[in-house]
Amino acid sequence: MNRPGRHPTQLNPFPSSLTFILPGQLTPTEPLLPLTRPAVASPFLPLVFFFPGLLGFAPIWGRPLRLPRTRVSPLLPLRFLPVWLARPRSVAGDRGWWRMAKDAEDAAAAAGEEEEVVPIGTQKHDPAWRHCVMVRSEGRTRLKCAYCGKHFLGGGIHRFKEHLARRPGNACCCPKVPTDVQETMLLSLDAVAAKKKRKLSASTNVRRLAQQDAPSASNQVVGGGGTESPIHMIPLNEVLDFDPTPLQERPPVAAEAKTSGGRKKKKAALNQVSTPPMALQTQRQQLLQPATPAPHTNPLHQVVMAVDAVTPGSLGHAGFDPEQVSMAVGKFLYDAGVPLDAVNSVYFQPMLEAIASAGGRLDALSYNDFRGHILKRSLDDVTSQLEFYKGSWARTGCSVLADEWVTDKGRTLINFSVYCPEGTMFLKSVDATGIVASSDTLYELLKSIVEEVGEKNVIQVITNNSEIHALAGTRLGETFPTLFWSPCTFQCIDGMLEDFSKEGAISEIINNAKAITGFVYNSSSALNLMKKYLNGKQLLVHAETRAAMNFVTLKNMYSLKEALQTMVNSDEWIHFLLPKKGGIEVSNLVSNLQFWSSCAAVVRITEPLVHLLKLVSSSKRPSMGYIYAGLYQAKVAIKKELVMKSNYMPYWNIIDWRWHNRIPRPLHSAGFFLNPLFFDGIRGEVSNGIFSGMLDCIERLVSDAKIQDKIQRELNTYRSEAAGDFRRQMAIRSRRTLPPADWWYTYGGSCPNLTRLAVRILSQTCSVRGGDRTHIPFEQVHDERMNSFERQRMHHLTFVQYNLRLQQRQQRKVKGFDPLSVDYIDIVDDWAVDRTAMFSGPAEQPNWMELDQPVIRITPRELIEDEFESFIEGVDAEMIQGAALGIQEDDGDSSCV
Repeated sequence: MNRPGRHPTQLNPFPSSLTFILPGQLTPTEPLLPLTRPAVASPFLPLVFFFPGLLGFAPIWGRPLRLPRTRVSPLLPLRFLPVWLARPRSVAGDRGWWRMAKDAEDAAAAAGEEEEVVPIGTQKHDPAWRHCVMVRSEGRTRLKCAYCGKHFLGGGIHRFKEHLARRPGNACCCPKVPTDVQETMLLSLDAVAAKKKRKLSASTNVRRLAQQDAPSASNQVVGGGGTESPIHMIPLNEVLDFDPTPLQERPPVAAEAKTSGGRKKKKAALNQVSTPPMALQTQRQQLLQPATPAPHTNPLHQVVMAVDAVTPGSLGHAGFDPEQVSMAVGKFLYDAGVPLDAVNSVYFQPMLEAIASAGGRLDALSYNDFRGHILKRSLDDVTSQLEFYKGSWARTGCSVLADEWVTDKGRTLINFSVYCPEGTMFLKSVDATGIVASSDTLYELLKSIVEEVGEKNVIQVITNNSEIHALAGTRLGETFPTLFWSPCTFQCIDGMLEDFSKEGAISEIINNAKAITGFVYNSSSALNLMKKYLNGKQLLVHAETRAAMNFVTLKNMYSLKEALQTMVNSDEWIHFLLPKKGGIEVSNLVSNLQFWSSCAAVVRITEPLVHLLKLVSSSKRPSMGYIYAGLYQAKVAIKKELVMKSNYMPYWNIIDWRWHNRIPRPLHSAGFFLNPLFFDGIRGEVSNGIFSGMLDCIERLVSDAKIQDKIQRELNTYRSEAAGDFRRQMAIRSRRTLPPADWWYTYGGSCPNLTRLAVRILSQTCSVRGGDRTHIPFEQVHDERMNSFERQRMHHLTFVQYNLRLQQRQQRKVKGFDPLSVDYIDIVDDWAVDRTAMFSGPAEQPNWMELDQPVIRITPRELIEDEFESFIEGVDAEMIQGAALGIQEDDGDSSCV
């Protein structure tokens, strides 16, 4: 909620030089339907002949020809005879010649014949079928690569898959395959090879077990016609016993040796090995019986089949089956209803490694274990970590965060946390449904939290920006004169972006962009084609909020403009996607230059605010010393783009209305003043608003008048660089590299009182935004029907869960973003919704199985772009001087941020 007040409505956002395209204005300017070529008669097939020597049946030049192990036809085109006669005289040369001849035949047939596209059947489930086209030429069906156009006459989908995977061997490497497709094909080939290896290993182990059951060759008695099945039941504890009575290993039988005997003899000998007689099976069962008498009946879950004893899963790491492990984990997640996003937890991989280290002998944990001793130990671990955070509160100060939100059932909850540079600590969740309606009850709640944390430690209390919260915060400041009440900066900046997106011109640009993304993300053909031409990149990228999603996506789409235009002009798009519903409109929109120029203008206007929103929500360093300069930078960018006052003032009014709203923010002014990055701006003249905010902080945060006077003298020393280490070249260089509080710790020794105040101010956050609240039973904690013991247990459970989430913000990896996933529906909103209802043409029926699985790489957070470093790169002397003085409007009136 925002404080009541007059919202700016006189909005003429863009100059008349910019024009915008509406969906209703999109009309094709030229026919874009595909043109068909006239049919061409097939050429006369060449004569063929049968030459036995070519197939290895008769020796040529004194030796037979060895062909590769492929199914080949005995009919060889006559035109290849001279080539074969000149082939290299080696086995490798024969195989290379054969592959070269087949490739030449494929290329010749593809170049001289008209291709007829044949639909691929629905039973083709291999991922490689999505990247090829089946064509018919000369009465024969071929596979055509969708990227390089290579034809494949034989070898099947496996050979084509090797072509896409760029794996040399049976096929040439595709020069144009995208990287993500290549990686997918490599994984598929490895999976096929692993499956074959598992089958071979299982077969070998079964044969070896049968050999172990038989006595030595000298005492072997071949039973006549023993046909009893070798699969029988064995108690589970016997299968898992790795120290059984040693069995005598029989020597290899003669049937397994390479002989020139016929197939019938080999088959008979193999049957003798694989089918032990009744007497041998009885002996094997006696060897596997326990020493003590076993009960007559065994529970069903303790009995397994003997064939399971030789499956790869029981053979250790040598027979590791990743597919089996994946299916086991997947079935658990599906059955228990665990959110699939749980695999992005930093604790998921350590859990798998801990289970694997147990060697398969881990006892199953019960329901009571997780709500009993495991929860107690986790509570102790989290509490000890939070005690470390508390130890820094007296030195750096802390901020009390009141994260207020409404549940699905309409209940208002407030999650209270404490922020310090070491980390954020969750205290408790309060049901504030009847509290937030009155400023008096809200004040009492905030007062109790401040007393629990400690008045001397608290620098500020951050809440929502509403009339009730402002009244409660003002009263709280009167009760505790050494702290501030502050509205949430994150909510203020997000509100600015939300107001920007509602403006007429910007709203139309966003709707046009949504028409493009809605068409692409609701067509499997368009989505797979996008991944091809965008090299695996997405049109929709992750953003902090729904409002920021609009402008982050516009920026990303503008950076991919050339690739999108190439895609809509490709043959695949024209043949398959242009005739579909909305295809023509999307093609014209992507090809329209005025649409892209408007997108660029919107991006330049909003990019500073979007960047500032990311900076405020970052957990890498406190953001208090950067907000004032960031808002100044946003105003400068708007004025530079729109030039005329009548065009940029509506946007300035939105910023001022959201930021000021009759609420002073002295901590942000003091943060700008004390941030060494902006030191050059405070050496000279400084705006009255900034200096007044600095003095307000001195008076409120320092209660001793004598220390206040010392700080005033030290402040003059700091501004003039008259003493201490401020003049060192190291100190000057470190203004752009060290966090502001660390800089004061390092170089502020000559001004100890000012240093302590600067550290306590510059160590604070500006946002109440905490960790992810989803799937944590906050609302269940406040169920009045719950037993008192169980309520206490639920309080501890949520305490552990949410604090682990907050700790993950420091070490969490950036998880892969899938814009189609329901986990991101609150952020993506309607950017991926089908909007083709307003267009004409046949609609496509969705089938998620036709989509290529995205190759998502989870990147460590330290490897991604640092919001603060990119912000500092844009800071120059002109920006610092301007922020210190405030923006001067055209008529001379000051509009201080």
